Amino acid sequence: MRWKGRRQSDNIEDRRGSGGLVAGGVGTLVVAVIVLLLGGDPSALLGGAGGPSTGEPPDPEAKEFVAVVLADTEEVWREQFKKLGRTYEEPRLVLFTGMVESACGTASSAIGPFYCSSDSTIYIDLGFYEDLKTRFGAPGDFAQAYVVAHEVGHHVQNLLGVAGRVHEQRRRLSESEANRLSVKMELQADYYAGVWAHHARRMASLDEQDLEEAMRAAEAIGDDAIQKKAQGHVVPDSFTHGTSEQRRRWFLQGWRTGDPKGGDTFTASRL
Repeated sequence: MRWKGRRQSDNIEDRRGSGGLVAGGVGTLVVAVIVLLLGGDPSALLGGAGGPSTGEPPDPEAKEFVAVVLADTEEVWREQFKKLGRTYEEPRLVLFTGMVESACGTASSAIGPFYCSSDSTIYIDLGFYEDLKTRFGAPGDFAQAYVVAHEVGHHVQNLLGVAGRVHEQRRRLSESEANRLSVKMELQADYYAGVWAHHARRMASLDEQDLEEAMRAAEAIGDDAIQKKAQGHVVPDSFTHGTSEQRRRWFLQGWRTGDPKGGDTFTASRL
């Protein structure tokens, strides 16, 4: 993926090293939870205690990379919304370390990257990328770009009114039914990430190796893969993000078609 020297988004706030708290005791099970909750609504897990900040200086290149990816999503979704007769409202992205204040509450990095619809902002502790690489075998810059694009996919859902409808429906459903609805939301966000990648191919000089990096990341954060790693078995009724096969398949579908309207086709029969 070509990203150095390219346009960076101005919609980034860097709160790393600002004296916040760092969540402690991150073991294998907690790391599984980090990945399990990638892209989900953080409200149920916001808050928590922690220890002092590590005091390590922020990595400017890491910020530059995320800013370039975010700029690419802005260009792609601005054009796609224009085709739909809509105006794309760009999200904010906050980089933080340990814990962060959002309109959804105080969030620990233990929940992983998340999107808060209340302030239209994506929050990322870049330490997550190291876990993605070392613990889950999904290295590469485009694997990291996929994470950003997935969260932007949730912002697209928010702008299109999908997020509001789903959250309203979930309140009237049983836990297992609500989980199935959450799976559809996450797979749709994966599809939108693929749509972005389709249109970003030329500007970012993407190739088949980049595609493979993204699909490895999608597979690594499938509910079945995470549950097997954490507890040795899977509980399908508890899935909230989809299986490794589903996440890979729907990202690839978006990559192949580049059609945002394909995100409207998430029926039970197709999952």
